[in-house]
Amino acid sequence: MYVDDRLLKCNVAMRAETLVHSTLEHRDDADFTFTVFFNMKEHPVYVKRRPHLQTFLERVAEMFEVVIFTASQSIYAAQLLDILDPCAKFISRRVYRESCIFLDGSYTKDLTVLGVDLAKVAIIDNTPQVFRLQVNNGIPIKSWFDDPSDSALISLLPFLETLVNADDVRPIIAKKFGYKE
Repeated sequence: MYVDDRLLKCNVAMRAETLVHSTLEHRDDADFTFTVFFNMKEHPVYVKRRPHLQTFLERVAEMFEVVIFTASQSIYAAQLLDILDPCAKFISRRVYRESCIFLDGSYTKDLTVLGVDLAKVAIIDNTPQVFRLQVNNGIPIKSWFDDPSDSALISLLPFLETLVNADDVRPIIAKKFGYKE
């Protein structure tokens, strides 16, 4: 299979509500649940998918290589991603908390760990502090908890299409989101 040299980063995390909202609190309306083992105990995780998630992943995977870079621990995130993309059709690579830098009390995602040209990398995250080391690669998105009318993922698609053939995504992202180059 040919893998495009362009790379789009998205984030999935326990508390970072970019693609899903996960909680350890019981939810009758969860889209799915799974069990994670930590602190010497099994815990059920209740997950709601953000509206339009499947369509978003399908469309983005047609345009880019999709990498999930999460500040969540792999014991949780790997199970979640296995459920979201069971056949690995959309997500080609996963990067977990172990690859983050703990800086000023929070986890920061240093995109250089991806080992690719950062001119071809965009990161979508609901917590802009996580991409502070490469701010011009960062596309902010509002957090999502349970609003069924949310359309943030679908609304991002036209902008992402403008990045497809860009030699360098950073000036385009900087202009759109008001970052200084």
